[in-house]
Amino acid sequence: MKNVESVWQEMLSVLEVEVNSLGFDVWIKPLRVIRVEDNILGVVSPTPGSKTEVIAKYLPLLKRTLRDIEDAPAALIVISEDEVPEYLEQADKPSAASELSGEDDKPKTAMLNPKYTFAKFVVGGCNRYAQAIAREVAEHPGEACNPLFIYGDVGLGKTHLMHAIGNEIRMSMPNMKILYVSSDTFINEFIASIRSPNGVNNQSFRDKYRKVDLLMIDDVQFISKKPATADEIFHTFEALKSAGKQMVFASDRPPKDIPDLDSRVRSRFASSVIVDVQAPDLETRVAILQTKAQDVPINIGMNELMYIAERVTDNIREMEGVLTKAVFLSRLYERKVDIAICQEALRDYQVQEHDEINADEIVNCTCRYFNVKKDDLIGKKKNKEIVEPRQIAIYIINELLPNLPLASIGEFFGGREHTTVMHARAKIGSLIATDAKIRTAVNDIKAMALRK
Repeated sequence: MKNVESVWQEMLSVLEVEVNSLGFDVWIKPLRVIRVEDNILGVVSPTPGSKTEVIAKYLPLLKRTLRDIEDAPAALIVISEDEVPEYLEQADKPSAASELSGEDDKPKTAMLNPKYTFAKFVVGGCNRYAQAIAREVAEHPGEACNPLFIYGDVGLGKTHLMHAIGNEIRMSMPNMKILYVSSDTFINEFIASIRSPNGVNNQSFRDKYRKVDLLMIDDVQFISKKPATADEIFHTFEALKSAGKQMVFASDRPPKDIPDLDSRVRSRFASSVIVDVQAPDLETRVAILQTKAQDVPINIGMNELMYIAERVTDNIREMEGVLTKAVFLSRLYERKVDIAICQEALRDYQVQEHDEINADEIVNCTCRYFNVKKDDLIGKKKNKEIVEPRQIAIYIINELLPNLPLASIGEFFGGREHTTVMHARAKIGSLIATDAKIRTAVNDIKAMALRK
């Protein structure tokens, strides 16, 4: 990569056109750049909160802009100012060529974010199993849970768990060689290695990835339709597996659903311990926001946290971005975070509700499914034949209409408190994982409502 400052100035000239003036002034202009490695540009954000916002809103644009102006393969990461010393230490290590060739045999820890730990990971029903398996890997690498394959939608905590594994092992087993990379980095380094004359860098590349004790590759879905890269992944997998070394992979979908993936690689991924990270329930989302608010730190009330958590339901990173934006706006307006500020922060994140679905229709579908009267379902009766369908209806309303406040749902069901709605949501959410009858009922009623 050429001089990073000149690269950044070229990028800024593009970004100033691509990003609206407010976004450019608030989020892009305060950024600076460092060289992390020869082919990795580090974009430094002033605070962890602004880093979250930049990643959530601008990371794809930043990567695309870098690709457009840089001829050689290059990767881009966003870090916060307090993470710079670790990355500069990484850059000051021996050159990539000497490190890859094995001239430096000191333990290596690549690109681990020290803030992503198990202590900072908020556990709920959506991720409890994945977190437990990740802890098992961290405590006993290379044993029963090897390889580990974590999948789930964007922004649900897969990357956090991977970094937590690496950070835990780094603390308890400091002699282990740890390598965490994104699939983008793996692909770019592989391309660079095969372009080198006489295959010198190709061997260095293989040594880098096959002489570690823990290899973690994020977003492996992007190796689909790349047969040469998939072949390299396959041989790396085989080498590490035979040596008893731990591997962790992450993807936005399970191996069987990654399209156009090399059959051998799919088979190896499928042989892993596969765990999923699901969208968090309301209580977990509020707990995540509370943890985030403590880190900022910011004094924010439960009503405001609940307001955000009710409206951003399926992406933790996006939800944290809303909180970060609310904090920024509160400082800009010099007042505490209130509902009005939360509404403004949510403006770019609002999820569009289905035009043809409303709470009344979901209740009607529930009544037909269970053959109960509507007055009973939304009324005061507490016998099990009514309570369970009522809780299912509340769960489905909360899921299909995430922007509908809990207080409004409670009012619809006979003036119940929002805590009753939360209880119903949590109870059915936990039963879905263990009770096939409940799971079938929820899916069938949702299908009925969506067909309307």
